[in-house]
Amino acid sequence: MSKIKQAFENGKAFIAFITCGDPDLATTAAAVRAAVENGADLIELGIPFSDPTAEGPVIQGANLRALQGGVTTDKVFDLVRDLRRNVTIPLVFMTYANVVFSYGAEKFIGTCREVGIDGLILPDVPYEEKEEFLPLCRRYGVDLISLIAPTSENRIAMIAREAEGFIYLVSSLGVTGVRSEITTDLPSIVKVIRENTDVPVAIGFGISTPEQARQMSATADGVIVGSAIVRQLEQYGKDAPAHVGEYVRSMKEAMQNV
Repeated sequence: MSKIKQAFENGKAFIAFITCGDPDLATTAAAVRAAVENGADLIELGIPFSDPTAEGPVIQGANLRALQGGVTTDKVFDLVRDLRRNVTIPLVFMTYANVVFSYGAEKFIGTCREVGIDGLILPDVPYEEKEEFLPLCRRYGVDLISLIAPTSENRIAMIAREAEGFIYLVSSLGVTGVRSEITTDLPSIVKVIRENTDVPVAIGFGISTPEQARQMSATADGVIVGSAIVRQLEQYGKDAPAHVGEYVRSMKEAMQNV
């Protein structure tokens, strides 16, 4: 069984996204641990990239600050080694194909296995091009996480049937960022997914409030929150981990008993 499935075994999963190295890697480590202590079931770690096409301005800014601060892929791997001293929940990387290619795909995915990364999300790699990475991910036991968007339409069933770990269901068109409301007909997409796989579904993009988390977790198996957490790291800097912990606790509590 994929370790990622463990994140969905105790009710609805709360998945927190954090950009590595904003404001610095020590704060990233503290924020991850605060999120875990307050109920996060899985952590997405963003490896900074100079052209993060799926991201809105909040996470773009975090990427640029991290890169300006000297964060490299090797330093992110070292961060994960440190986290794995006492963080046992699943960890996945979210990054871009260029980051993997420039590091060397086999070296990158092999190092993921070595340090304890359970999955990989590459938002700029369409389903049709995943074969560039899938054999290596299978060889090293790293789940290649599939994304399904409102525009996937007649491809939803096909993507779902081959999905691993969990399915990242993109709630809205456009880039990441906080949204006041999510109007996509997500239940109909989830229905198609459920007809084709028992891999868990988590909804991301635009979720920021406890009420949104409660609504989305009624539809799916989990929710993913990124921009709202990254914004706290931007606002509070080195003091952010305590705020991140409180925020994660409020979101997780809202998802109980849904």
